[in-house]
Amino acid sequence: MMKINNLKILTLGLLLSFSTYSYSQGKVWSLQECVDHALEKNISIVQAQNTLLLNEQDIKAAKGSFLPTVSGNAGHNTSVGNTELFPGQFVDRTSNSTNFGINANQTIFNGFRLTNLYKQSQLNLETNELELQRVKDDISLNVVNSYLNILFNKENLQTSKAQYEFSKKQLDQVQELVDAGVQPQANIYDAQATLSLDLQGVTVAENNYELSLLSLSQLLQIDFAGFDVAVIEIDDPSAELMYDDIAPILSYAIENRSEIKVAEKNIESSKLSTEISKSGFYPSVSAGYGFGSNAFFTNLTDTEDAFFQQLNDQKSHSFRLSVNVPIFSGYQNKTAVAKSQIQEQNALLGLEQTKLALEANIQRAFTDAKAAFRAYEAAKVSLEAQKLAFGNSEERYNIGVLNAFDLEQSRLRLVNAEASLINAKYDFVFKTKVLDFYFGKPITQ
Repeated sequence: MMKINNLKILTLGLLLSFSTYSYSQGKVWSLQECVDHALEKNISIVQAQNTLLLNEQDIKAAKGSFLPTVSGNAGHNTSVGNTELFPGQFVDRTSNSTNFGINANQTIFNGFRLTNLYKQSQLNLETNELELQRVKDDISLNVVNSYLNILFNKENLQTSKAQYEFSKKQLDQVQELVDAGVQPQANIYDAQATLSLDLQGVTVAENNYELSLLSLSQLLQIDFAGFDVAVIEIDDPSAELMYDDIAPILSYAIENRSEIKVAEKNIESSKLSTEISKSGFYPSVSAGYGFGSNAFFTNLTDTEDAFFQQLNDQKSHSFRLSVNVPIFSGYQNKTAVAKSQIQEQNALLGLEQTKLALEANIQRAFTDAKAAFRAYEAAKVSLEAQKLAFGNSEERYNIGVLNAFDLEQSRLRLVNAEASLINAKYDFVFKTKVLDFYFGKPITQ
């Protein structure tokens, strides 16, 4: 029974060693390629770009408001039936009348409303361009995080496989010692259980690695089949990678981050909205021009001039200048201005809130980076200590001084120390990438 169980475990190990993934058959994506693809294909980015196209049309419409409006009209009327020409005298008359006209209207002054609307449309475009950049920044950071998560899971998978290989060798050694009569038969079962546990760990690590690949492929909106990423050599964390002072990061972010600029643009837009509301108190001046002509025919006479002759003889021009002075609007203008001023105050508060939130995020990222570095240093020291401890435990186990349970406990502490070091390493790398992100440095390098 012991040999059969041993054979099962070794068979599973061979299957695991020779298993391959479909990812290797496809394109291997670099970090820069992943970021570039996400920025090109992401739906949120495409929607934001479409918003810019709408803003451009709004600007064209605002420009057109300064131009005169021109309209033409034409009509024809036919009347059939009795008509009273003189008191008590009715005749059967058929008449046809045709008219043509063209009208032009131009706003001369409306309290600078059109000017401010045009400025606001330009400001909306600038604001949404900044919003687009913010979306791009967020997506880039998400891609980098997902990419690093893949590398973390891949390294963790390699560690799990190495531990599995070690357990296989350990099983062989135990088998030799049992055969030689140095150790009891029960140690075989303990070694087999350890090997099975490590095989389970490899399976879990493989699943995590596969899920991280799936997560990034979904973020990039590409087919998961054949998807794989290039391995980046991640340097071990060092004090040189740390930011010593948070002040330069805060100063740069306040001056350059898109969310701050968006909040500032919102203030400008709210001020323009107030000016637009105030235009309701100003008089408006407009001018117009009209040209028209008509022709008339009836069956009661045949002395009418020809159609085009009538149009030429009866053409007319009209000119119009109108001034509209607001006297009382039922408090509509007054409340519109008051509401705009409240929105202006909210925009100012929004800027302060955005600055506070940004500062809090950077402070948190800075603190997290320092904590991650300290965690890495501690994990590195712990791993070295656990390696020495396990080596000592293994020697004591081989000479029969230490039992299998205590050896397994020492091995588990070593495995946990290795996992903690890998986790601390990638946690620190991502935290520094977040600080680079706020400091305007490329996060794909």
